[in-house]
Amino acid sequence: MTSPRHSRVLRYLSVFALCFAMLVIMKGAYTRLVDAGLGCPDWPGCYGMLGVPQATEDVERAEALYPDSPVEADKGWPEMIHRYIAATLGLFILIMAGLSLKQQRPGMKGGVPNISLHASALLAMVILQGLFGMWTVTLKLWPQVVTAHLLGGFATLSLLALMSWRIWVPTITAAHNQLAAARRLRPLIVLAIVVLVVQIALGGWMSANYAALACVDLPTCHGSYWPAMNFSRGFDFTQHVGPNYLGGMLDSEARVAIHFTHRVGAIVTTLVLLWLIVGVYRNGQPILQRLALVAGVLLTIQVALGITNVLAFVPLWSAVLHNAVAALLLVCLFSILYVQTVLQPSASLDHNKDNMPNQSGTYSS
Repeated sequence: MTSPRHSRVLRYLSVFALCFAMLVIMKGAYTRLVDAGLGCPDWPGCYGMLGVPQATEDVERAEALYPDSPVEADKGWPEMIHRYIAATLGLFILIMAGLSLKQQRPGMKGGVPNISLHASALLAMVILQGLFGMWTVTLKLWPQVVTAHLLGGFATLSLLALMSWRIWVPTITAAHNQLAAARRLRPLIVLAIVVLVVQIALGGWMSANYAALACVDLPTCHGSYWPAMNFSRGFDFTQHVGPNYLGGMLDSEARVAIHFTHRVGAIVTTLVLLWLIVGVYRNGQPILQRLALVAGVLLTIQVALGITNVLAFVPLWSAVLHNAVAALLLVCLFSILYVQTVLQPSASLDHNKDNMPNQSGTYSS
């Protein structure tokens, strides 16, 4: 059996790792937005060192090794700090995987459910993310890799969120009518997740191709509701990198096509999420209702940030928050999916309990 001490560590580490993953995502967005993705031309070190070269002799040695990449400490440090915290997150997940493997059976009193397979999948994702981080540098910010790296970060966060739910709230009880209504919501929940992931990918593709400023007016783009666009060029996934992709290599019409597609995707995503939020809230199950309200608040903030990015020419704070809120929205949707999945029928509804978990971690509602 898992010892109570290991169970406590696993419980709190799951939440800490989830918060830390959000920090990694935000730091990654910041690094990308300040054009520091190639602040260090090699991987995993920086000019062959553990930190950014500072001393004069270290800078001279570094620039002799990489003559095409002069040392810029203001770009090197954001990249290295991002690597440090990402590696720390990987260490947390490795510890969680090790603790989960000590479990011998699920549902133990005072313990946590058996999450060894979940933790192993999460560890595999983190290793893949490390590879994407390496390829981001070695392939010189190739948009395909940069976008995949972004999606991998969101997938890691989502897996951590689901793990936290599994550890802290294994099952949730609901009235029979709420349970039946929740089951009918599953196709809509899955649709919303797919639509949001596609929109996040479009946002990553827009950022990787430096197309955020391709349109600077709303609701039109360059004064037109259908500006000149080159979709085949904008979404050419076989494009070559060239010397590097810093600053992008696409022409204006290709970037407009990417930006315009992201705008259309934002409208579609907003409508689908509103449909889901209303449906989930009307279900009547308290936890689902709370998650629906959270999703509504996040969606409102996200739309406001998107508009701000266009009208204020992508201020750094707004762009970073836009990335972070998208991640939180995805976590919220996966949380709704989890709750809908683990709902169990309850013979009666106990109105005297304020939806608090009992000792086994089960919610009564």
